[in-house]
Parts: sequence; C-alpha cells; structure tokens
Amino acid sequence: MSQFQFGEETAGEVSRGARALVVCPEIRARGAANGLSVDPAARLEEAKGLALAIGLVIADACLVPIRDIRPGTLFGEGQIANLRGMAEAGEAELVVVDGALSAIQQRNLEEKLGRKVIDRTGLILEIFGERAATAEGRLQVELAHLDYQAGRLVRSWTHLERQRGGFGFLGGPGETQIEADRRLIRDRMARIRRELEQVRRTRGLHRERRGKAPWPVLALVGYTNAGKSTLFNRLTGADVMAQDLLFATLDPTMRAIRLPGVDKAILSDTVGFISDLPTQLVAAFRATLEEVTAADVILHVRDMANPDAAQQKAQVLAVLTELGIGVDDGADDGAPRAPLIEVWNKCDLLDAGRAAELEGQALAADLPVVRVSALTGAGCDELLATAGRLLTGDARECQFRLDAADGQRIAWLHAHGEVLADEAVEGTDGQPQRAIAVRLTPRELGRFSRL
Repeated sequence: MSQFQFGEETAGEVSRGARALVVCPEIRARGAANGLSVDPAARLEEAKGLALAIGLVIADACLVPIRDIRPGTLFGEGQIANLRGMAEAGEAELVVVDGALSAIQQRNLEEKLGRKVIDRTGLILEIFGERAATAEGRLQVELAHLDYQAGRLVRSWTHLERQRGGFGFLGGPGETQIEADRRLIRDRMARIRRELEQVRRTRGLHRERRGKAPWPVLALVGYTNAGKSTLFNRLTGADVMAQDLLFATLDPTMRAIRLPGVDKAILSDTVGFISDLPTQLVAAFRATLEEVTAADVILHVRDMANPDAAQQKAQVLAVLTELGIGVDDGADDGAPRAPLIEVWNKCDLLDAGRAAELEGQALAADLPVVRVSALTGAGCDELLATAGRLLTGDARECQFRLDAADGQRIAWLHAHGEVLADEAVEGTDGQPQRAIAVRLTPRELGRFSRL
C-alpha cells in the first residue's frame, strides 16, 4: 500500500509555530551568484519573511559563504557542524535553506543536522498551499507540489526494496514501490493538467465575453509585498486580504472601477513575484497570470521604501518576459506591448533625501511614473487619471449612422466612447436613424465593429 498521499497531505513539510533556523547560502565559487545580484543581507531578510509568512518562529538566521559547492551536502563539514550547533542552541526543529537543494543534499543534511530540512522551493510551495483559496488555486499548488515531490520520493522511503509482481520466470521482478508511486504521481499530474486546461478554456471564454462587452482591463503586478492588494482595496473599495506578509494574495481578484474618460474598467489583482520563483510555480500558475496577458494597461507596483527596489523591478520584468507578457518598457522594436505605468508605492515612508532623489528619477523616466501611498490614498487620483489618459490618448472622432431601433450599439457608444453629437435623422429609406459623432480608441473601434 503506497504511503504517498495527494492533495493537502502532499504538503505538511512544516508546522505553524515551529522554531526554524534560516540559512542563506552565499555562493562565491567561480563568480557565481545566489540567483541574482541582490545584497546578501537583503536576501536573508527576504528568506526570514518567507518563513514568517508560513507561521514559523525564527530561532536564528545566518549567511553561510560557500566557496566550493559540495554535491552531497552543499555545505562543508565544518559549516554543517556550526549549523547543527546553532540549531541546538536555538532549539530549532526545522532548518530552512534559502536555495535549491537536490533530493540527495536534502536527505544528507537531514541526517547530519538531525532535523527536517526544507529548501526555498519547498517553503514557497508551503505558503502557496496554505493561501490558495479557490479550487483552481489548490489545483495549481497541488500540481506544483507533485512536480517537486516526483524526484524526491527517495527522501521518504525506507521500504524501497519491496517489489510487486511476479518473480523469476513468472514475469520478472515487477515494479518497485517507488516506481509505482511515481506512476501514481504522473497519473495524478495528468488529471490535474486536464482540469487546469479546462480552467484556461473557461478563462478564455470569460475574456472573450469581456472583449465583446467590452471594458478595458488594468492588471496590478509587482514584487510580493509591494502593496498591490492594499492599492487594489483603495481603488475599488474591496476587502481583499492585504497584510505585511509575502504572498498575501494568490488567487486573482477582479473588480470594476471608473476612470476619467472611461465609463468602466476592470482592475485585476495578481500573485506577487519573487526572485528565484520555483519553475514548478511559473508553469503551474500560468493560467492565473494569463489575466495579465489580456490587460490593456499594466500597473507595476513597486515598494520604493525597499532598498532593493531596483533588483525587485528587474525580477518582475524577467518573470513577465518568461511568461511571454510584453510590456512597453521604452524599447522600440515594433513588438506589440501593453502600456506600463510604474506605481511608486510607500512614498509616505521615505525620508526627504530619498524622496528628492526619486523625484529626479521620475522626471527622467521614459515611462509614466505615479508616486502613491496605497495606505493613505495619496496619489491615487493621479494614478487613475494617468491610466485614463493612456486608454483614451489615441482616440479619434468617428461618425456613425445607426437605425434608431439599434439600441444595443447606440448604448454601447454612449457607454464606451466620448459622444460629441447624437442627432435624430431620416435614412434614405425614410426610416428613423441616429447620426452619432463619438471619440473612440482604435481598440474600442475594433470592439464596436465586432458587435
């Protein structure tokens, strides 16, 4: 009987309230970096934030410089001894390694440290598993977790020598227990992918319906904990979970808002990005982030009070590129891109010197920049006005003669364009018509032509 279980039981690597030692490897060998050119101290703080996000108690945290990577343990024997001492002194039940560990490294470290060990990918998967609220989100987390666990079954097994099936001339050795469980995982992953494909089709139908409605879509993107959900709540009056935690939002939320010159728009809140986002999650959450691909304007929310704001921006743009989402970043290569507004959040937390420095950067920026405080609401009106100008900036005057009985299209023009004139006239066949002059963007004109 297989010990492997699916769903929520595939997680369970950590327990809320457990004491943890957080270790951030600082790889220096052959000029390697620990993922990005991020300050090691900032990377350690982020790792502690991830641990706190899952409810762990930080017993201790440290940077460990690594000159030569050990294939079996990552760390050297002396470093492992020091880590064991720190774990014992802090009574840590769990060791969190802020980096990617192979299955063998994870198993060997658990044996040498005498404690459960979890790497960065496993920790992020734990957070996602706890926060996913919708059926779709839970499917995505389970798929990512199964993908992660598929190569790590060796960690959990003490009976891998057991085999099923015949023996000798009766049919061969059969399949080992681990092979059977890998097959179960593959089957389960295939079923989840089919369900997620249905989710993608459903989302596609919803987007197609919105395209016919149609209202422009604004998508909030940004590094985790940049303040996207707080800004979303401020702009829409919604009550989305907004806490000072990494990955407070996982499932996408959409609400209607009004913009200057735009009768109605849809604002979408999305999952936050992070450096070294596990590849399993990039693939599994593509369906969720597909909402960004349909956006008319992308609002990149940045935490300007964070000293690593520049590196976080680079990470967000890198993930967007990986997902195939083009943004108008000033490059002139002819590729179709969604306009992007940089939303510089948490400006109320800046000192005078930093605020003046950012003022100069905003004036020199190629992209629209709006400084806001999602907490106080400062700058939000300017943000809405900027988004409205982007959506209507290329509008031009169009003339239409419609049957007076064509209420649907007449109402659509009044709802989605700036009507300059609307007069009752008589058609060539003597039937009543309406002569309408209206300002429409090329996108809106295309939508109207499909009605």
